[in-house]
Amino acid sequence: MNEQAAVSLTLLALIVAANLPFLSPRVLLVGPRRPARGFALRLGELLVFGLLVLALGWFFETQTGGQRHSQGWAFYVTLLCLLLTFAFPGFVWRYLRRGHAE
Repeated sequence: MNEQAAVSLTLLALIVAANLPFLSPRVLLVGPRRPARGFALRLGELLVFGLLVLALGWFFETQTGGQRHSQGWAFYVTLLCLLLTFAFPGFVWRYLRRGHAE
């Protein structure tokens, strides 16, 4: 896999992972059905999915470049901002379009 494909796949995984907490009624996609989950639980799931995509990115980086480069705090803040930006469609669908009632 070349670097361009790895970057594209990582961004696609980030977009999908950012919207999963707002679209699925299950906790972390495998847990029990809890349709009345609060926003804090969904935000926690969003962070867990973001960490999984970060691990996927590290895996692709070691596969394509041979070594993992160390990152500063600005990289992780940018990743968090991207995660929140990509989660906006799921948030709008869950809370603004459909309302709080499931």
